[in-house]
Parts: sequence; C-alpha cells; structure tokens
Amino acid sequence: MSFTEEIKLFLSRHHYNRVNPRAALIDMDGTLYDSMVNHTAAWHKMMLGLGVKCNRDEFYLYEGMTGAATINLLFRRAFGHEVSPEECARLYKRKTELFAEMPPVEPVEGAKLVMEKIMERGWERVLVTGSGQSSLINRLPDDYPGLFRDDMRITSHSVKNGKPHPEPYLKALELAGVKPWEAIVIENAPLGVKSGDSAGIFTIGVTTGPIPARELRRAGAAVVFDSMESFAGEFDRLIDAILNTSSDSNVN
Repeated sequence: MSFTEEIKLFLSRHHYNRVNPRAALIDMDGTLYDSMVNHTAAWHKMMLGLGVKCNRDEFYLYEGMTGAATINLLFRRAFGHEVSPEECARLYKRKTELFAEMPPVEPVEGAKLVMEKIMERGWERVLVTGSGQSSLINRLPDDYPGLFRDDMRITSHSVKNGKPHPEPYLKALELAGVKPWEAIVIENAPLGVKSGDSAGIFTIGVTTGPIPARELRRAGAAVVFDSMESFAGEFDRLIDAILNTSSDSNVN
C-alpha cells in the first residue's frame, strides 16, 4: 500500500497543496488505553439502573462525546428531557465510580511504539480526549513517559462542544501552535474521526474495538489501520508518503 491515493483524496477534499506534520493530536480511550470495554460496561450498568433501555455496544458509538452529552442524549431518548447540570455531574460521578471498580486497563498493544516514533520526530503532542476521568489521565506520565506536557491536554473540561464537533481539535491546534495541514490526528472512533476531519486535519483511524474500518472511513479517516501494531509497522512509510505527496492546489 503506497498511501498516495488516500493522501491525494484528502488533499483534494480539503483543498490543500500538501500536509507537513509538526504535531500529533492523540485520542486516549481506545487509542492509548484498551479502556472501552470498561467504559461501555460502566455506562450500560448505570443507565440500566436508571431505567434507560440501552445495549452495551451502542456506547462504542458515543465514544468521544463528553459525559454530559452522553447522559443527555440517552435521557432525551428515554424520557424526553435533559437533566440539570447538577444531576448530570452526579450521574457522571457515579459512572466514574463504576469504571474505577472494574479491572485495571492496559495500554493498547503497539501504541507505545507509535508514540515513540512520534516523539523521535520531535513533533508537538496534544492529548485530545472526550473524557474527564482522572483515573487514566493521571496514568499517562507513567505509561507514556514524556509524551504529553501537563499543559498540552484537551479534555471534556476544556471544551463547550465535544466530539464530533471540531472544537476539541481546533483547540488542540492552538495549543500546538500549528495550522490544520501541519498536524495529524490519531483516533479509533467515528465521532473522534469526524471531529478531526471537520477541523481539517489528516486523521488516521485505527480499529481497536468492534467498530468496523468502513465506519471510520465514512466518518472521514484519510487512512485506516486494523491495529496500533500495524500502524506502528507502517508509520514511517505513511509519514514519508504524506511529506512527499502534493496536489495541484496552492491553498497552503
């Protein structure tokens, strides 16, 4: 796979001449940590206890949304109304407690190697997560030493509009001090992919859960890998292809 066709399609769609990465904007759950099994179980258990009809797998589709957005989406569907900010905070706290009661999660296989390759290139790195749970965010310095500075994080507390809105990645671009064509996004969920692509960024999808690759492509992923390990194996070839592929546009 040369990646040239996929890169040119991205350039044409966004009217760019080329992409010249100087920053990596990186999702957390499902991308750095194999945590979605626990997240979906916690959401499912809490919502069933509240009388909300739902199935566990649907929560994979909400990955990237803020906790408040997820709660209000389900309450509108089940009861026809949203909850107060105070009740929302209480419910999200309960979901966080349920998550903490579950077995510890581990880093995604292959993710450390991808992050090492990014760091070797000297790019800025920004965490972009829809989560506000400190249990995983606080683990990052131990599991991924030196990957993120404390001031290079966008969480649910940083934005008004969570994924799939482009705001999280637009704010990440500001933190990194780069333009959209000077960054890549790494995501594993359709809402996150859509957020990155809507911000005009070359978005790489990785299927680390049950959501098929076609859904990541449909959401706007320029390239999709079937695991972080396969991404790690193709990382240098992909970045070289990005740096050496241009279009006829002269926007940037």
